[in-house]
This record gives sequence, structure tokens and C-alpha cells, in this order.
Amino acid sequence: MIETNMHDQASGLRRLTQPTSTKVITVTGGKGGVGKTNVSLNMAVAMAKQGKKVMVFDADLGLANVDVMLGLRSTLNLSHVLAGRCELEDIIVEGPYGVKIVPAASGTRSMAELNEAQHAGLIRAFSSLEEHVDVMIVDTAAGISDMVLSFSRAAQDVIVVVCDEPTSITDAYALIKILSREYQVPRFKVVANMVRSYREGRELFTKLTRVTERFLTANLELVACIPLDDNVRQSVKRQKLVVDAAPRSPAALALNSLATKAATWPVPSNPSGHLEFFVEKLLMRPQSEMMGERLSE
Repeated sequence: MIETNMHDQASGLRRLTQPTSTKVITVTGGKGGVGKTNVSLNMAVAMAKQGKKVMVFDADLGLANVDVMLGLRSTLNLSHVLAGRCELEDIIVEGPYGVKIVPAASGTRSMAELNEAQHAGLIRAFSSLEEHVDVMIVDTAAGISDMVLSFSRAAQDVIVVVCDEPTSITDAYALIKILSREYQVPRFKVVANMVRSYREGRELFTKLTRVTERFLTANLELVACIPLDDNVRQSVKRQKLVVDAAPRSPAALALNSLATKAATWPVPSNPSGHLEFFVEKLLMRPQSEMMGERLSE
């Protein structure tokens, strides 16, 4: 009986001392206008409705629009954090269903021209947040700037959003090529957005994989085909999200399915060896596990 109680206490202490990892998903695409922010925010709200604690980091630092799309007003943003006027936790605002939003600055050239060291400082700053988050979605800028590359390789999963346009496919390939060859990012999740049918989405994915399989070793997985749906445009005009404003619409159903699937993607239990979001909390995990193991002996 005493032995059982000691084991129960040890298990309880082990749960208390083990930090819970945060799943970090970067949503990018290479080209502007493919719907990255719309995918990011709808995924976030869908996950929150499923009971997850979700944060969205608006990583388009110079042309932020996440708060605008949600109809939110934020008096502080990342530019104030970098200027030393406040801490990261001071700028966080709450969106629909409790989603936490980290707003960036809009129309601020200096924010778009941060150097690699400043990007690294921002990434490290997230480890200082005390409130636990289950999932953080990083909504990047368009293009293949150092900013996009830094935030993409600091995540555990990279979603590449593409639409059926030659420039979208070309720019997505360029982004995947750089991340794969220069930064050893091995896997990419692909979302075919604004497609007229699942078949069109598959064909779009085939166009992309045809060139990546020929020249790269990266692994691509088609995780969603989001249909072209006027409900999305109508929701954006009203500063609403389609998963909330028209939950039974084709686009909303596809986005909810993507969110459910993304929630099952595994979170690594140890750091990858390079700079990543919440890495300090991952570094704490082995020590906590050792403490729990000693308690159970």
C-alpha cells in the first residue's frame, strides 16, 4: 500500500515537473496572395474550438495584417518590444475563441529589415512566455527573405500554401529548395488553396512534386485541398473567419479537417540542434524526466 502511494506521488510529481512542448507550425508560401494568413487564422480558430490553447505570431513584420483581418486593435506590437518599451507578453491580444495574437507592425520599414541576430532574438523571446500554449502558428511574409527563412526553420512543421498559378508553384519551389538545401529542412506539408476540386488540388501538388523530386531530397506531403469558395471572400470583407461565419461551407470543412490533422502531428521531445521556438522549454525536459525517474525509484 505504501509502495503504491509512493508510486502515485512520484507519477504526479513527474507530471508537474515535465514541461509540455508547444507545437510550432510555420505557414508560408513564397508568393503573396496565395492565402497564407487566411489558412493560418482559420486553422488557429478551428484548433481553439477543438479545445487547444493557440497562439498566432504575425511574422510579416513590416506589413502585418493578422489583427486587421480579425478586426482587433492593438496599441503595442513587436516594434515596441524591439525598442525595449515592453515585454513580449505585454503586446499579446486575444482573438476569437481565446486565440492569442502576437501583432507585428504595419508600414514600418525597419521591422522588415531586421538582421539575422534580431530574428534570433525574437525567436528566443517566446521561451520567456509563462502561459502554456499547445500550438503556435507562425504566419510569415511572402518571398524568400532572411526573415521568412529564419521563422520557417525555427518551426517543427512547415506548411507551404500554393495555388494553381505558375508563379505560385515557382516561388514555392524556390522556398523549398533553399530551406532543404541550405538549412536541411527535410519535410514540407503542402496546402493546395483555392482549387476547384480535389482532383485539381492533386494535380497542383503533382506539378510541384515533379520538380522537387527531380532536383531535391525534400519530402512533400499534400495535407489539404481548400476549395475556391465565395464564403471565404465574404467572411474576409466582414473581418470574420469562414470556419466561424460559415462553418458548413466547403472551405470551412476543409480547413477544419486540416486543423484536426495538424493537431496529430508529433511534437519532438528534444531540441533539433538549431535555433527554434520554445527551445529552452525543450532543454528543460530531460532534466525533469531524470527527476521523475529518480522519484520513482
